Amino acid sequence: MTRLVAPTRRRFLIAALAGASALGIVSLAACATPTFPFIPSHYTFSQQQVQDAVQRKFPYQRTVSQVFDVALSHPVVGLLPDANRVSVKLDAHLASPFMAQPVDGVFTLTSELAYDAASKSVVLKSPNVDNVSVSGQAQAYTQQINAAAAVLATQLLSNYPIYTFKPEQLQFAGVNYEPGTITILTNGIRVQIVEK
Repeated sequence: MTRLVAPTRRRFLIAALAGASALGIVSLAACATPTFPFIPSHYTFSQQQVQDAVQRKFPYQRTVSQVFDVALSHPVVGLLPDANRVSVKLDAHLASPFMAQPVDGVFTLTSELAYDAASKSVVLKSPNVDNVSVSGQAQAYTQQINAAAAVLATQLLSNYPIYTFKPEQLQFAGVNYEPGTITILTNGIRVQIVEK
């Protein structure tokens, strides 16, 4: 009986370590739970990983309300831990038949983060345009430009995935886990992992 227990424990330990190393393959920092030291209690991914994910969406061009041709480029992702939000600053190039020449500006939007179980992704949720800065004659159309920016933010970045979990990151020894609380830090985003 004792001989059967030792191999069973060894197999469990080997499986546990294999699961832990599979989790460690990811470029995420993980902390272990006190109950099982090889099961992460959370993952932290960096601002650069978010930047890389958002960068893939740009450059982006769109005609809004048949009035403005808008080109967005050069996203810069920021982390706002006090508000628990992510910011994205975008260069904008606007052209319209109502303006004598195209103008350049900057759109700044912020967004909450949420977990989408269907895609196993952390996504941008309910992005808001916080600031639109344009110069010259375009200032006369600030209200319309703000409305166009709000439409673009919703269409472009709402529910956009910034990190997708691999199946092995959310399963260990036959137990399923899922992301819980998402916290914006000064140097990254921490996602709590809880048992499903």
